[in-house]
Amino acid sequence: MTDPSGTPYTPPPSAYPAAPPPAGAPVGGAPEPGAAVPGKTLGIVALILAFFVQLIALILGIIALVQSRKAGVKNTPAVWAIIISIVLGIVGIIVAVILIGGLIAAGTDLYNQCLEMGGGTQMIDGVTVTCG
Repeated sequence: MTDPSGTPYTPPPSAYPAAPPPAGAPVGGAPEPGAAVPGKTLGIVALILAFFVQLIALILGIIALVQSRKAGVKNTPAVWAIIISIVLGIVGIIVAVILIGGLIAAGTDLYNQCLEMGGGTQMIDGVTVTCG
């Protein structure tokens, strides 16, 4: 577009030029290649710990997921850490309840046998037991 004098039209400069994004900032929901993903390392640590200490892994997985979501990126290891720690935690609680119930039943049975046989040292199921 030209004006009557023949010079080409140039638009006036913007009062506020757009600042370039900081290095490593996510563009369109994905970080630049090679840029660190917030919470990714913590998510991997939580995933490893999920097999050994479920409560700590659950807490770390949630923290890692929140950090990643704030940055607008996915954190699959953190999600898996949360899922695995919940499942293994529930399985651990069930196993603990079964073991404690079995120990209580065995102790009660031993106590009742001692009451029936009287005090002193007794042989119960091939094991020497002192009933007192």
